[in-house]
Amino acid sequence: MLRFTAFVLALGSFPLMAEGPAPYLVDAGTKIPLVMINSVSTRHAAEGDRLYLETSFPILANGKIVIPPGSYVAGTITSAKRGGRVKGKAELFLRFDSLTLPNGVTRDFRARVGGIDGRSSQQLDRSEGKITAEATKGTDARTVGEGAAGGASIGVIAGSVSGRPGMGAGIGAAAGAAAGLMGVMLTRGQDVVLARGTTVEMVLDRNLEFTAAELDFSQSGAARRPIEGDGAMPTGGRKGSVLPGRRGGLGRINP
Repeated sequence: MLRFTAFVLALGSFPLMAEGPAPYLVDAGTKIPLVMINSVSTRHAAEGDRLYLETSFPILANGKIVIPPGSYVAGTITSAKRGGRVKGKAELFLRFDSLTLPNGVTRDFRARVGGIDGRSSQQLDRSEGKITAEATKGTDARTVGEGAAGGASIGVIAGSVSGRPGMGAGIGAAAGAAAGLMGVMLTRGQDVVLARGTTVEMVLDRNLEFTAAELDFSQSGAARRPIEGDGAMPTGGRKGSVLPGRRGGLGRINP
């Protein structure tokens, strides 16, 4: 009995084996700001197309940068629908699939969109992750009205020649409105556009764990330059518009 007690006491004198370092945890529900590397539009997009983004702000855990700016995020377009010619808005569904740190460490997930660029007039349904184009009802009404006004002006001139300016104005207004309405019916609604440089927000659907060894970025090279681009594309009419001071192409600025 004395020998057993001595053995237990001697065993207790040895230091306990050190546990492994605790993992660095990024919780599910964390919002991560991203910047578009490529451009996406419902005009050309199809289900299964890929999208590529970069993180724009460091994400920390336990006081350490776990996801540095410039980490790559890959995603997939799960659904793309163009706006109808008479009704129906364009819709775009995105899914984020993976994150790759600057040192090559990768994590897979199925994250959703939690926010879109504040400069955009497009709408986001956060519960579904659906991005919807701006409605064009006001623009359509203006198109019809402008057609009616133009037709009325021409009708007045034609009616004056025949001595009936009032009748000419009425006929011209009706013809102009009909032409404007026809133009609206033959034109699709506004497309959803996420241009290069647009910011979006990703919401993680699961916890991401990293070890200290996986967070060694000493051999990752110099910091990347921020992505340049037009960012969110404003809307304004069925054919869309470009940023003030731009001619229409990405990166082309009027003097």
